[in-house]
Amino acid sequence: MSLLLCRQENVRHPYYMENLGIHLYSSQELSYVIFNYPLLVMEDFVDDNLLNFLREELNQGFLALKIERFLKNGGSTDEVLAMILSEGDYYSSAEIGRFRQLLSNFRSKHPADYGKTKADELFSMRQYGKAAAIYAGLTEYPKDTFVSDLFIGKVWNNLGACYARMFRTGQAMEAFEKAWQRTGQKSSLEMMVILSKLDNGQRLSDQVKALVDEETEMSCQKRIDAAREAAAKHAKMMELEALFEKDSLKRRAGEETLIGAWRQEYRRIR
Repeated sequence: MSLLLCRQENVRHPYYMENLGIHLYSSQELSYVIFNYPLLVMEDFVDDNLLNFLREELNQGFLALKIERFLKNGGSTDEVLAMILSEGDYYSSAEIGRFRQLLSNFRSKHPADYGKTKADELFSMRQYGKAAAIYAGLTEYPKDTFVSDLFIGKVWNNLGACYARMFRTGQAMEAFEKAWQRTGQKSSLEMMVILSKLDNGQRLSDQVKALVDEETEMSCQKRIDAAREAAAKHAKMMELEALFEKDSLKRRAGEETLIGAWRQEYRRIR
């Protein structure tokens, strides 16, 4: 992911946004991230590193001092985010008002629902390792009027999806089975069948195996075939094929660049 907004400030040391894997080079880029990814900045974002970035790189020492005093007097970090948006001169007062309301809506959620919403956001951004850590914590959440078997089952299912995308198939199988035990949803059952077909080391439990009929087998195999066909057409595969058409020297250089990019992407999803 990369950003390119209109204001270019004299930033020598950009601010690194780990969850997005990007560097921020201007106050407008900072505002854009805050406004569009509120769940990623509501916790542990307003800290000394951010204040130093405002003070030393964006030449906003007065704003940094204002924030420090505001927090010292018990002010909320949510309001600090709105203050930064106001100073960024990138969003209108109406938009910032809607942003405040959005944060308020998130804060009013049940803590488990808030955690799942944040994990879902990280999952959608392919931050599977970070999402998995939140989901795993939520599986231990005590039952109450909101946290039901259905809710915990959905959490287990999403945790299984994270593990599957990180190629941790054993843990994925366990998570999907626990999801199925809680919800009885066929989607979790099918994921166990698919994983058992993709990884010979994974076996279905006798209880699960008894529920897998011919229709389910055929449906899962079709999904596998479709995924393999899509993978063959994936841009990375095409990129690799194009690479092999080059001469040996250019191919070797291209291989190093491509593999380096894949390694960096893999580190981000862990």
